[in-house]
Amino acid sequence: MGHRGHCKSRGLYFFLWKGKENHQFGTGFFVHHRIASAVKRAEVVSDSTSFIVLRDHWYNIIFLNVHAPNREKSDDSKDSFYEELEQVFYHFPKYHTKILLGDLNKKSGREDIFKPTIGNVSTSGQ
Repeated sequence: MGHRGHCKSRGLYFFLWKGKENHQFGTGFFVHHRIASAVKRAEVVSDSTSFIVLRDHWYNIIFLNVHAPNREKSDDSKDSFYEELEQVFYHFPKYHTKILLGDLNKKSGREDIFKPTIGNVSTSGQ
């Protein structure tokens, strides 16, 4: 489904990622050695999408880590990202637990509901 990423061991953790060497603009996972034996599969699909599958008692838990293009990127780039995400998401059976993580580049507005999280400042230019 994807490419091989980089994998480094750092003491109690191993780090799987793909992106620039300075660890910017990519996705990845830190995995603690205590759960390393539960890792069934880990794959870097692209610089913006990766996943790791953990074995549980009766089903798998799939963590998808994504970094969506921001609004300055072309519509084709955004469409490609969401097509890739959909393909990866639906690749796994429904009965497994899927958890989507990452930066979806959503710009929140100044609605009162967001104030406890983002304060009085918005990046959406409103």
